[in-house]
Amino acid sequence: MTETGDETHLPTFEPGSQTPPRLPCAYGNESRSQDSERTSRTWPEVAERISAGAAGMSAPKADNTKTAGAEGPAAVSVWADGPDLVTLTQRRDFLAAARARRAPAPAFLLQGRKRRDTEPVPSAQIRIGFTCSKKVGNAVARNRAKRRLRALAREVLPIHGLPGWDYVLIGRAEKTAGRDYVDLTADLVRAINQIHTPRQKS
Repeated sequence: MTETGDETHLPTFEPGSQTPPRLPCAYGNESRSQDSERTSRTWPEVAERISAGAAGMSAPKADNTKTAGAEGPAAVSVWADGPDLVTLTQRRDFLAAARARRAPAPAFLLQGRKRRDTEPVPSAQIRIGFTCSKKVGNAVARNRAKRRLRALAREVLPIHGLPGWDYVLIGRAEKTAGRDYVDLTADLVRAINQIHTPRQKS
């Protein structure tokens, strides 16, 4: 049946069949707000944990584990050159000392030579060389003997050595490392005096 007038026939829809609006509803806004609050509360904690972890990685704990047989600081040489006590390094100086005076001792051999005035070495210097050949023993034995000779020279030569002289200490097998240090000191003083004693003319 048709009705006249300005009204238009429109289909009748039941309320339940309408499509839900696309605008965000109150529940949707509330959900996003809760997520935002949760995120805002969580990120500082995450950042703090990340920073703490990075600090721990950048500064590792020191390893206090001791190596077996290596207690205390590493051993260092007792010898150090000074303005008036210098170590010989040139082969020609060792050869020159070998052709000069010598004084044997129970645990070493001392060689001594007065330098010439023409040599380009300060006249106030006392120079000392050390020789420990394979006859002294293996590398460990040679190093031990050389350390003792260095300590001995450092203690005795500044007092009993003479400026302008070169000395060479030659180690002996077992005796250099095994002789009492007090006896070694007395032996070196005696050997230096022997080197500097004028030779008697026959």
